[in-house]
Amino acid sequence: MAIAVKKTGVMIGVLGALALGAGLFMYEALMDSRPVFIDPSDQELVAIGKDIYANNCLSCHGAKLEGQPDWRVRQANGRLPAPPHDETGHTWHHPDAVLIDITKNGLVPGVTAPPGYVSDMPAYNKLLTDHDIRAVLAYIKSSWPKQALVAQKEITQQRPQ
Repeated sequence: MAIAVKKTGVMIGVLGALALGAGLFMYEALMDSRPVFIDPSDQELVAIGKDIYANNCLSCHGAKLEGQPDWRVRQANGRLPAPPHDETGHTWHHPDAVLIDITKNGLVPGVTAPPGYVSDMPAYNKLLTDHDIRAVLAYIKSSWPKQALVAQKEITQQRPQ
């Protein structure tokens, strides 16, 4: 009888540990699904992002984040020029999760672009780490005026409906 009680106690302990582990895993998964806001006040991240931007983004989006001329007018090939990432563009209208996805995967028709959309935006998922992408976005956001930052933070922190 004493052996059966010990085995039952061990089983209860093992099951409790498994339940606790599963609960912690679910909690972390829920916490990781919270909208992430990339903070442009992190000067170290911005400095890293500035260098990465210069090496990977500047040729299309401009030295001053100004984008290409006539960025709203389709070219002969049907594609749009690279948009500005300063406050005159629409980058600040998107949540950080979308900006990260576009940078990692390019503009994907039906996901981050309208169906059938063709873009010159490359996917950087094999070239840049997640930290690099966050750094570039911190650098871009560091140029925005306060009202654009506040609006973009609110957009980022909204939960999907």
